[in-house]
Amino acid sequence: MLYNAYEFQRTLLAGASAMATAGVELLQNPANPFAYFGGGPMLASALDVFAHAAAPRGKPEFGLHSTQIDGRTVAVTERIEAQKPFGQLKHFVREGANASDPKLLIVAPMSGHFATLLRGTVERMLPGHDVYITDWADARDVSLEHGGFDLDDYIDYVISWLEHIGPGAHMLAVCQPSVPSYAAACVMSQANHPCLPRSLTMMGGPIDTRQSPTVVNELAMERPLSWFRQNVIVTVPFNRPGAGREVYPGFLQLAGFMSMNLGNHLMSHWGMFKHLVQGDDDSAEATKDFYEEYRSVCDMTAEFYLQTVEQVFQKHALPKGELLHRGMPVDPAAITKVALLAVEGEKDDISGLGQTKAALDIATSLPDAFKKYYIARDVGHYGIFNGSKWRKTIAPVLEAWIAEHND
Repeated sequence: MLYNAYEFQRTLLAGASAMATAGVELLQNPANPFAYFGGGPMLASALDVFAHAAAPRGKPEFGLHSTQIDGRTVAVTERIEAQKPFGQLKHFVREGANASDPKLLIVAPMSGHFATLLRGTVERMLPGHDVYITDWADARDVSLEHGGFDLDDYIDYVISWLEHIGPGAHMLAVCQPSVPSYAAACVMSQANHPCLPRSLTMMGGPIDTRQSPTVVNELAMERPLSWFRQNVIVTVPFNRPGAGREVYPGFLQLAGFMSMNLGNHLMSHWGMFKHLVQGDDDSAEATKDFYEEYRSVCDMTAEFYLQTVEQVFQKHALPKGELLHRGMPVDPAAITKVALLAVEGEKDDISGLGQTKAALDIATSLPDAFKKYYIARDVGHYGIFNGSKWRKTIAPVLEAWIAEHND
């Protein structure tokens, strides 16, 4: 019922957004005298902000068509290397790139946003690395005939894509996938797998949420798992390919994140409005671009969401040595030669300080030379993998770590 109500509201808002856009075009038309004086510019700006906020959104494009290598501009082509029901492996092929560049698998979050949330991450790593990314599917678009998708499946997907890339790859897990990526490294280490990654970098990941618990962690702990099943799990409506599938919908995830920092989001939209009134289109467009991506959301399967809440946030299974994969223990002590880099943001309000660093502590058999911890000063959760501090400060640390362990 909740999903149907959301779809109905989304349809109404789509119409209202279209009407507001038409109003903006009319008020900004050079032939309209009202566009030059009175309340015309202010009304047009207000309608523009509303139209952008209410517009329906689908899956964004990466739009990365070129990069710079040694001062040369080279073309970049997106290629689907492998495809599964709940995701695909995307490869950014650089024309004329050095074949010896390190292969890097970026594991994107399956947490309500599309992989394009990491556009800035991919863009920054492209010049010196052969980049692949996990491009997860929107669960509402996956037919029931393909079965379910849980934490075990997530780990299997990561392993299979490392196998596709081949031996010698490096792995970067951004936020939520730190746990399944770490588990994949454990499972592959236990099996002495030939495609074991040379390094694994985890950024802002909830390895051990007992460390510096945040509001997100506390919300997961204060209610039983049955509450989450009853209150946030819904069924995909009949008008979607995944009709009948139980999911944790992206719009609920977005509502939760927006409410955590509601004041900041309101101020951002007020700032956008002022920039439009003042004719500062560039500043307004920067805000629009951020929210265009931020509000593009997707659903995740109920089984994956509930298992993550239980195993990661409530039971702390991985750091306690109790996580299972296909019924077998996941042993962090099995990691003996995967170089681990843990990156945390000083002002991260989603994954608190120490939560990602815990990955180094539980890898008890790994030599200290294969462990590194980096704290990004004055950086929040999204600043870890996007923005100027990511590009200028954090990415060089990652690049140096990959280079150091590329042999």
